[in-house]
Amino acid sequence: MSDVNETITIANEFAEVQVRREDTRNGSRLLITAPRTGRFISLDALEVEALTRQNARTLTAMVGNSQGPLLPDPETEPDA
Repeated sequence: MSDVNETITIANEFAEVQVRREDTRNGSRLLITAPRTGRFISLDALEVEALTRQNARTLTAMVGNSQGPLLPDPETEPDA
């Protein structure tokens, strides 16, 4: 049996990520880190489950836009 906070590395010729479960006051989260870029994301169970509802087309769009988010954050609107 593995340690709950054990880091798992998943890699191929294109990418490498490290995945680890983190327990917080608000429940467990999945921490995904890309060591080559230094980027990371922390997802709760609902966000991870949402990944399972995506189709191949959505994931292909995400991979094709690998330098940033698929849907950028909205710009801050200037005061009227």
